[in-house]
Amino acid sequence: MKIAVVGRLGIDLVAAVDRLPRPGETVPSRGFAREPGGTGTLQAIAAARMEGDVAVYGCVGLDPFGSEILALLTEERIHTEGVAKAQDAPTGASLVLVGPNRNYLAAHASGANEKLDEAYVERHLPRIREADAVLLDLALPVLALRALLGGLSSSCSVVASHPLLRDSAFPWEGVDYLVGTRDEFLQAGPSSGGLDDATRASQVFLDRGARNVVVVAGADGTYLVEKGGVTRFPGHGQPAADPISTVDGFSAALAARLAAGRGLYEAVGFATAAIALSATRSSSGPASLPTSAEVVGFLARLSPYPGRSTA
Repeated sequence: MKIAVVGRLGIDLVAAVDRLPRPGETVPSRGFAREPGGTGTLQAIAAARMEGDVAVYGCVGLDPFGSEILALLTEERIHTEGVAKAQDAPTGASLVLVGPNRNYLAAHASGANEKLDEAYVERHLPRIREADAVLLDLALPVLALRALLGGLSSSCSVVASHPLLRDSAFPWEGVDYLVGTRDEFLQAGPSSGGLDDATRASQVFLDRGARNVVVVAGADGTYLVEKGGVTRFPGHGQPAADPISTVDGFSAALAARLAAGRGLYEAVGFATAAIALSATRSSSGPASLPTSAEVVGFLARLSPYPGRSTA
């Protein structure tokens, strides 16, 4: 099964702190780590561990961070021939402060990710169209997104992550599965912040043409929102360590199962189990992402499997 990943590539610089600082305050760090980051990086690794034949598309700078990302992706047996190298922009990077309860503050510098444009899409579209599923990062430049969604074949499944409310002319009809966190969907409109509000807010994207929406809600599970109603998939009691990277792992597992010919409900249930297993691990980033076999084993240990329910 061929999976194309089009997304941001970057490095996360992560400092662990006992508490997050107030404005203007400096707090000591308990440790510092450099981790591969960016939706494209994490989704490519996660999809490869789901036994996908993965090719990644994006842009890095001509710097050590870019070389580090490409080396890691190659180590995971991911095709990187489609990754561009910008001469006039650095590799994307994020500065992240993580508290003991997993709350965090972050700042992101897009860098070379902003270099993805219509010309890049035109060059690589023939290869991307060969994929059984495409993972798409909606934080990429909008002109590149329009060109890609307009050129993809209807025979491949398009799984898009991190929803942003764009203008009404954005081609949402090209998105088969839109995946985001509760907070991301709540940004679609005013609300009291509850899960019901998030599922209602996700209807905006269905109204604009997206075919299905999935709200990833950590220990509360995942919610598949279709025009005919909402279906809840239990979260197996595991809180998400990092809601954003959890969406990346979920989206990759979903795309891999769909590309393998699995039905939608089975694929959503499997992807929900994948992120629940990831949440049990003390590590973060790529180290937390499970293999397909590990998810199968995790599901086998659930006795009985709680199944799904109509919300």
